[in-house]
Amino acid sequence: MQADDKLYYIALSRIPFIGKVGFKALISYAGSPQAVLNMPPGKMLKIPGVGQKLVNAFKERGDVLKEAEAELKAAEDLGIELLTFLEKDYPKRLNQLMDAPPVLYTSGAADFNSPRMISIVGTRQATDYGKEVTDQIIADLASYQPTIISGLAYGIDIQAHKAALAHQLPTIGVLANSLDTIYPTQHKSIAKQMLEKGGLISEFQLFSKLDPRQFPQRNRIISGLSDALIVVEAAEKGGALITANIAHSYNKEVFAVPGGLDRKYSAGCNALIKEMKASIYTDAHQVAQALGWDLEDSTSARPQKATLDLSAFSENEQKVIQQLSDSATDLHIDTLSWQVQLSISQVASILLNLEFQGLVKALPGKKYKLLLK
Repeated sequence: MQADDKLYYIALSRIPFIGKVGFKALISYAGSPQAVLNMPPGKMLKIPGVGQKLVNAFKERGDVLKEAEAELKAAEDLGIELLTFLEKDYPKRLNQLMDAPPVLYTSGAADFNSPRMISIVGTRQATDYGKEVTDQIIADLASYQPTIISGLAYGIDIQAHKAALAHQLPTIGVLANSLDTIYPTQHKSIAKQMLEKGGLISEFQLFSKLDPRQFPQRNRIISGLSDALIVVEAAEKGGALITANIAHSYNKEVFAVPGGLDRKYSAGCNALIKEMKASIYTDAHQVAQALGWDLEDSTSARPQKATLDLSAFSENEQKVIQQLSDSATDLHIDTLSWQVQLSISQVASILLNLEFQGLVKALPGKKYKLLLK
């Protein structure tokens, strides 16, 4: 993506009241962030879901382009990269979610589209049992070479990062604050080590103040980045349970480590299992089976099918085919629309044409899948 294009994405993300879903919807209708910022108020009001409050926010936005320029310069000075949701390095697992952040801030060497990603979370008041279990889980997972994701918080989170480093696995910390600051400060040295093979990621603007409400907000990133979530220890209430419930709502695989009835920090895990929001964690092989890793490993030596030749398709058709091909799940037409920056009517026409050719299948709920990759 060109620097100027990124500048407009950053600027648009600074408009109050726009929201994550609204951000993508506006781009879908207008075609680009620059077009949104230059859109007349009357035309904007004709877009479904746009009200006078948002139009007024655009009128009163101030010089957001200057603010965006300053932020890009600050990010460059700090070694922080800004990823917009239309860039190829943006996490594909997140991009499939309607509430994914339009802009992410990252640092380090992490591959946010690594083929195997596991989130491990738990209470900040981790017991010795919880720490030992965390170490054992990661030791058992190590042979599958996953990326380990957690929140860099006290307790189970930092134990997961440490164990991943000990087994030379890439590990990603999802921060509830902007990347110009490491919180808690006691974890700075661990965070620095993580940058070598993994990294840090946040959705919060540089130099923004830490707000307690951001902790549950960032939990959806922990859930959305991964293929599966493992909850090691959790009380009856807390951030780990919020993360588990979000992962469950995203149709992610969720596992919980069971504990004795007298263990305060096993109550949340036991409840997740009882409510059938999580499977009982037994071993790493169980996780590998649920995610199809064993099947992937057994077939990796087989000859690969020829890839679809895109040269016979128009540029817009190629965009749609590529998004469907890259996606790990079936895509809703609205999601496709903002991913390829085409109107919903254009995407619908392309999908219908591809369906006639036997390349795409329409599914219930306005979702589509590519039949030949």
